[in-house]
Amino acid sequence: MPQFLITLVIFLILLLSSAIRVLKEYERGVIFRLGRLVGGKGPGIIFLIPLIDRMVKVSLRTVVMDVPPQDVITKDNVSVQVNAVLYFRVINPEKSVVEVENYLFATSQLAQTTLRSVVGQVELDELLIERDKINARLQEIIDQHSDPWGVKVSLVEVKHIDLPEEMKRAMAKQAEAERERRAKIIAAEGEFQAADKLTRAAKIIDTSPSALQLRFLQTLIEVSSEKNSTTIFPVPIDLFKPFIEKGLRDLYDKSTRSDDDQ
Repeated sequence: MPQFLITLVIFLILLLSSAIRVLKEYERGVIFRLGRLVGGKGPGIIFLIPLIDRMVKVSLRTVVMDVPPQDVITKDNVSVQVNAVLYFRVINPEKSVVEVENYLFATSQLAQTTLRSVVGQVELDELLIERDKINARLQEIIDQHSDPWGVKVSLVEVKHIDLPEEMKRAMAKQAEAERERRAKIIAAEGEFQAADKLTRAAKIIDTSPSALQLRFLQTLIEVSSEKNSTTIFPVPIDLFKPFIEKGLRDLYDKSTRSDDDQ
């Protein structure tokens, strides 16, 4: 008799433990009663009917899934290897259990096929430059197809694009040629601006000879400030032209006065 009571107590404890479940804040329990869906419950303490109810636990936290590298041929026939990262979470626990066998595996396969499809529809330059546009396109397509499963895709990011070695060398040459082109354009613009300034300066000097004299004197000051023992500098005759003209005028005035006196 005591042995029977002990067995009964143990059976009741096991039965009670199978009837009581505790779910965390981020967990939900999908209840099936004799194979039929009852609904989702949680969080907290969940009571089940032993041997009749079965519970499938589903996490509502965001899942970060790494999409394996995919070999893709772009629209312009360049073979690349692309991988991505996927952020999603379950928003409807019942659908994630009833509508799909394994929502994690299904979402992973959907992300891989969508990544190959989207990358194959764009050219290499667009893939490298317009990364945000491709990420948005991937997120839209994957989220649209995973919505019937109760899965919400919040973000898709292309992580790495692996190019063939010959393509890397070609792109490096292209970038180098572009830098040389820009350097030549900048140098040509500098020469053009310098020539324009010199032309303007020449016009100013041509209209005002005294400007040339002032420039000559300024050059003498700059040369004299350097530590040179001997400096030979050609002196333009135009520099002394005003003094020569003044001397000639003085001589003319003197000769005129002497003639008047006589």
